[in-house]
Amino acid sequence: MLEVRSLRAGYGAINVLWDVSLSFPKGELTAIVGPNGAGKTTLFRALMGLVPHQGEIRLDGRALKAKTWDLIEAGLVMVPEGRLVFKDMSVEENLSLGAYPRRCRKAQSRNLERVYELFPRLKERRGQPAGSLSGGEAQMVAMGRGMMSEPRILLIDEPSLGLAPVIVKEVLGIVRRLKAQGVTIALIEQNTHLALSVADNVHLMRSGKVLLSQKAAQVDLDRLHDLYLAREGGPANP
Repeated sequence: MLEVRSLRAGYGAINVLWDVSLSFPKGELTAIVGPNGAGKTTLFRALMGLVPHQGEIRLDGRALKAKTWDLIEAGLVMVPEGRLVFKDMSVEENLSLGAYPRRCRKAQSRNLERVYELFPRLKERRGQPAGSLSGGEAQMVAMGRGMMSEPRILLIDEPSLGLAPVIVKEVLGIVRRLKAQGVTIALIEQNTHLALSVADNVHLMRSGKVLLSQKAAQVDLDRLHDLYLAREGGPANP
């Protein structure tokens, strides 16, 4: 289990997260929802050691204080918002970059076949420059690259952003398959309906704070939207 306690993080003199506490249970999918500027991406960056932070981050009960590259070696992997593929490199070269962690190198060929099984379209385009792909295909490359790192916990930031509904459905289908394979997943998603359709647990963030934490099956969607749109205040655990 990944746990966060009293986390504060930001950029320079600007603080973004204010005493955030939440958890990501092993083998489950936890969705982080909230409006733009809520601090969702900053939370993921803090978990990956990409922004200065205070507070506790614990994995399986042990404090995480390692550098970003050490966190990846430990199995904490992030699929960033906006895909961020290397456009001049081929699809397969982009995927292979995910196998950089030392523990993944011997299994690179096996993991590549696993990715191609999850994303058959990428196998068809393995030699194409990543810059020639559609937005949905580039998202598949980003997710496949993350899978090449053999994640224990996969942080996925806004996978539906800018994609056509039919592609969003396909990408979320892959997320469900990864969860079924035992990967612990944390998912940032602005679309609450999409988030609730795949999540086991939901945390709503606004203005750098957690306003609601519940099992997805117990969420009152009307109240969630009231909190989301600042029509209601509310404690972190109603």
